[in-house]
Amino acid sequence: MTEATANAGMGRTFRRLATGALAAAAAMLLPAPQAQAFEIENPALVVTATPSLTSDYLFRGLSQTRSRPALQGTVDVEHSSGVYVGAFISNVAFQGSNAGTEIDALAGYRTELFGIKWDIGGVYYTYPGSYTRGVAELSFVEGVIKATKDLDVVKLMGTFAASPNAFGRSGAGFYFEAGADVPLPFEFVGNLRLGRWELERNTRFGTPDYTWYSVGVTRELYAGITLTAGWTGTDIAKRNCIPTTSSPRGQDVCGGRFMATLSRAF
Repeated sequence: MTEATANAGMGRTFRRLATGALAAAAAMLLPAPQAQAFEIENPALVVTATPSLTSDYLFRGLSQTRSRPALQGTVDVEHSSGVYVGAFISNVAFQGSNAGTEIDALAGYRTELFGIKWDIGGVYYTYPGSYTRGVAELSFVEGVIKATKDLDVVKLMGTFAASPNAFGRSGAGFYFEAGADVPLPFEFVGNLRLGRWELERNTRFGTPDYTWYSVGVTRELYAGITLTAGWTGTDIAKRNCIPTTSSPRGQDVCGGRFMATLSRAF
């Protein structure tokens, strides 16, 4: 093949590629009515993401970070049918454990019946790679039922949760909670919560069955950023608060404390 012939062939190839590229670009710019069949105009999904920063991660009145701040995130995906899935992540710190992160998976069904909003689902609490005292895995599963009734002047809520083998393999666990949100002046909302956790193997969990409470307020500060602040306490005496060989007189994670949280839902 001569050099002239080769150059001519390369020229024809270049022109074909250029023509094809221009045609593809034009097709992308022109309207394509047939593509409408593949568009999902109403996916019937509501996705909510809520990052937050809190002065202390409290779970049912007990500090999960040994009185230290926590950076957290929640994602909730709900279908118009009421079915939802979600996830929660936070840093944690437990004495005697190498757990550094909590990742929870949530799923369930939300509906309204008899004027009451119901949330029936389950939560899988996980602490990747964590072991306590060398043997007790922390992760556990819970079934949860929540009910909410809005009476305008007050919003009432209740929660019941049950686990066949609760945190730290502490056996069957049953949790009860009641709460109320009350509108206050200057766009504040008062928050009241009262809960009780009863466990089969208290020595493995680290505390006796206990009651906890919280009194606080919530208010949107600016552009969706919300502040929640208040006081939380339990009826656990310090000597009964997860005593260990290094803390025979109990730990400080069960005592009353002030906490504040900033969050923003997207």
